[in-house]
Amino acid sequence: MNIRFYINIIVGLSIVKFAFAEVIDVDDQEMIKLSNDNIPIVDVRRSSEWDQTGVIPNSILLTFFDEEGNYNFDEWYEKLQLEINVSNPIILICRSGKRSKIIAKMMDKEFDIVIYNAQSGINSWINKKLITVEPQTN
Repeated sequence: MNIRFYINIIVGLSIVKFAFAEVIDVDDQEMIKLSNDNIPIVDVRRSSEWDQTGVIPNSILLTFFDEEGNYNFDEWYEKLQLEINVSNPIILICRSGKRSKIIAKMMDKEFDIVIYNAQSGINSWINKKLITVEPQTN
C-alpha cells in the first residue's frame, strides 16, 4: 500500500506542474522570431521609461510596478486581457529583465500558458541597436 501511495503522490505532483505556466528566458534574436510568429511583446515598464528609451514596435505598453514598487496584479491582468488573448504565449519585457521575470513567476503560479521573459530587457535591445519607436499611449 505504501508504494501505491507514493506513486499517486508522484503522479499528482507531475499533473500539478503541468497546470502552471512555463517561463522561458529569451534573448533578443529569439524575441524577434517569436514576435514574427505573432507572439505579443508586453512592455511592463513605466511611461517615463518608455519616453526615455523608446519601445519595441507594436509592443503593448502596460505598466506593472509604480515608482514605489507597488502593483495590483488583478487590475493589470484585467487590462492585459483587453489587449491580447491571454490563453496564448506572451513575451514580457522591462528595462533589465528583472521585473519581467518577477511578473512571469507571478503568472506562472496562476495560469497555464507559456511566458517568455526578455532576459536582458530593453537595455540589450538598445545596445544591439535594434529598432525602437516613440511610445504610443492612450
